[in-house]
Amino acid sequence: MNYRIEHDSMGEVKVPADKYWAAQTQRSYENFKIGAGIETMPREITHAFGILKKAAAISNNKLKPKKMTDEKKNAVCTVCDEIIEGKLDSHFPLVVWQTGSGTQSNMNANEVIANRGNEILGKKLLHPNDDVNMSQSSNDTFPTAMHIACVLGIEDKVIPALDELIATFKRLEEENEGIVKSGRTHLQDATPIKFSQEISGWRSSLEKDKKLLSLSLNELKELALGATAVGTGLNAPEKFGELAAQAVSEITGKKFISAKNKFHALTSKDEIVFAHGALKALAADLMKIANDIRWLASGPRLGLGEITIPENEPGSSIMPGKVNPTQCEAVTMVAIQVMGNDAAIGIAASQGNFELNVFMPVTVYNFMQSVRLLSDAMKSFNKNCVSGIKANKEKMQSNLNNSLMLVTALNPYIGYENAAKTAKYAYKNNISLKEACTTLGFLSEEEFDKVFKPEEMV
Repeated sequence: MNYRIEHDSMGEVKVPADKYWAAQTQRSYENFKIGAGIETMPREITHAFGILKKAAAISNNKLKPKKMTDEKKNAVCTVCDEIIEGKLDSHFPLVVWQTGSGTQSNMNANEVIANRGNEILGKKLLHPNDDVNMSQSSNDTFPTAMHIACVLGIEDKVIPALDELIATFKRLEEENEGIVKSGRTHLQDATPIKFSQEISGWRSSLEKDKKLLSLSLNELKELALGATAVGTGLNAPEKFGELAAQAVSEITGKKFISAKNKFHALTSKDEIVFAHGALKALAADLMKIANDIRWLASGPRLGLGEITIPENEPGSSIMPGKVNPTQCEAVTMVAIQVMGNDAAIGIAASQGNFELNVFMPVTVYNFMQSVRLLSDAMKSFNKNCVSGIKANKEKMQSNLNNSLMLVTALNPYIGYENAAKTAKYAYKNNISLKEACTTLGFLSEEEFDKVFKPEEMV
């Protein structure tokens, strides 16, 4: 491999000749061989750095045009566009397990932009610290990148996938209107419910999750840029934070603002905790829904069997013909991972000491994993399972007719205690509720038929 010599304040370092990074990135690459090649900084953060560095250059050009000249700004913006598009991903090799402030990842961006920009210009004009990092600190750029990445992830990945799943459940509600089945509480028979009502519970849960996610976005759209090292804005011109947030808004098409209190923006991660809490709520609802679906589809002969779901692949290496609810299983595993991520994020957020939280890389690593997993899982679940749900009307009717909890309809006519006696007698003697009720003398057959109408209990 060919190398070139780069230098920083600590001296000279050999860097691969075909890479745009420089000395500080190389030092981090060599010093943190933890999860190398697998647990690299999320690409969403890499791309967010492209957005914020472009915004910073545009803002510096307006505020300090003699230092951030048009030529420098244009070169920075050109490289940042390449970063945003993912064209330079291979030049961002650093792992999550580095400095807790993300300093090396900030410098990775600075070095790549400077070297690639100089290559485009054909001369050495850009300096990673003096130009690309102008008016900034790692301490305000990394939390800014976090918020940008989180907003883009929720708005552009999670919510669209969520909307598709909600739409499918709305369709299923309409298709299954009027089908009455047994309800269940505590995994025991309960009073009747329409299948469309059961589906509406799933759909409404997801709609509520969408509202919670939307609530979290307002706080995430506050950016730390302009705080620099400790929140005072040292070395940043007045209004830099506001201009930078405006530029980020123009680049992304989403309304970002400068954080009102920069000291809070550096040390607290409460907005991230709140937003991921909404992701955890979504995961919890997806867990419940997936479990309901696989229980209702259990069988094919010895389970509930009230619905059928698509058969996507063989389910056993030894039992021929077995098909399993694999999409439901994938969703529930994703839900568990998201819940674990939430615990990590909560602990990390509690560790902000004095003017800076130094658990930011692990925080955003877990957050973005949750975003990706939930988005992908919902798309797969919708396409390969939910969209193909079919009601087994005959099985639903059979289970409904055998449910002892239909006796609840008799409460107004024979009283709670007599109704309980009826249910227990029917269960003990393996007979119908009608037989039990008439045998015990609580109602005549005609009276029973007049008041016992399961379809009216929903």
